[in-house]
Amino acid sequence: MSLFDGRRRWDPRTLGLDIQGLRRGLYADKYFVNIARLLQTLAAQGYRHSGRHARINPQGLPVGDALVEMQIFTRRPGRTVVAGLDAALAVLRAATGYWQGETFVPTADRLHVWAVEDGEVTEYHGDPLQVQPVLRIRGRYRDFAALETTLLGYLTRGSRIATNTYQILQASRGKPVLFFPARFDLPATQALDGYAYWIGVQRYNHDFGQQVRPFISTDAQGAWWDGVGGGTTAHALIAAFLGDTPEAMLQFAAHMPPHVPRIALVDFNNRTAAESVAVAEVMFRRYWELLEAGDEAEARKFVLFGVRLDTAGSLRDESIPMLGDPALDFGVQPRLVVTVRRALDRAWQSWDLPPKARAAAQEYVQQVKIVVSGGFSAEKIARFERLGVPVDFYGVGSWFFRNAGPTLTDFTADVVRVQVGGQWVDMAKVGRRACEHPRWRPVALAPVD
Repeated sequence: MSLFDGRRRWDPRTLGLDIQGLRRGLYADKYFVNIARLLQTLAAQGYRHSGRHARINPQGLPVGDALVEMQIFTRRPGRTVVAGLDAALAVLRAATGYWQGETFVPTADRLHVWAVEDGEVTEYHGDPLQVQPVLRIRGRYRDFAALETTLLGYLTRGSRIATNTYQILQASRGKPVLFFPARFDLPATQALDGYAYWIGVQRYNHDFGQQVRPFISTDAQGAWWDGVGGGTTAHALIAAFLGDTPEAMLQFAAHMPPHVPRIALVDFNNRTAAESVAVAEVMFRRYWELLEAGDEAEARKFVLFGVRLDTAGSLRDESIPMLGDPALDFGVQPRLVVTVRRALDRAWQSWDLPPKARAAAQEYVQQVKIVVSGGFSAEKIARFERLGVPVDFYGVGSWFFRNAGPTLTDFTADVVRVQVGGQWVDMAKVGRRACEHPRWRPVALAPVD
């Protein structure tokens, strides 16, 4: 469930969780497993608090069965877009409980939980005593102690990607950003990653009244929100055609389903402007030939949606006139994009076409979009936008995972209260305290057998 789709809470089984592994503590930091085992042993022994240094009168507290209040929060500066919360709740549903011999006894329904929804915002302004927790859990600590590692993991990764997505879209001023980080991490993370990206896009649309579409590269990235992977072409395809980008695109267009955007990768031979024009010309000629033959459906397959510039940061494209320090033009830089845009817009003028095709050719090339990729960050995108560079789509990869300095999104959990004598008493470590989130609400958790 998120703010944007209103679906029911996820069933843990649909997320592919390793439920038995979670219950056995396989994914937990070992000290949490050890704590849970210690508390279960103390409960079995009937132990009651017998020390002399407690902050308050322990009133014979049965420590093994202690009821605690835990809060989970981040201290990322400013606003954090929350994602991964529903997955964390699914973990609580599936793995809260205890082992009785070889039988697991689920107890999720005994927890009292407050949570925000995915897509909600939490804020932090530098005071660790004034945090906005996204999740509060009250219950017997030993039943969920070993789940803390996994809860924090889902929230940290999901919220990091969702917030980074939001910030990238702010930098792009709402121009679509293609989600290309799948190759930089394990396949098992793709469903959460793609979902978090989707949450970030929806939050941006919500806040700015936009309708930016999400674009993912793998089907797995859309598994949690019914998205489907898409993309352009790869350098490997052009290599298979011996560097013949126009012929590779003709064959791609002829054989791919019509709904697949025809986006040509044009930097293979390091002459991006000339390659863009060459691809546009062969595609238009085939398009026009089919239109003239009356086959409009087949002609649409040869509409060139866009060209993608992906020049390596160690190269200077041959398309750019030599001016000043050549190092300023390494990789995909503003002058290269402007050069390609101008070359495309004027290309039809030099084509030998029948008079009635010329207006169509002009419209054809001027609607071709420019996609840029390769080393793009929020900072680089913001610079392109300040300069008015004619980019239509940005492709971003590993920057979505950025987690340092102002993008540090690590979540943490604190036990902040303990129930003593039927009353909830403050018991946070020094420097922390129990806090509230203005938009969380109670959540009932039905356990999973």
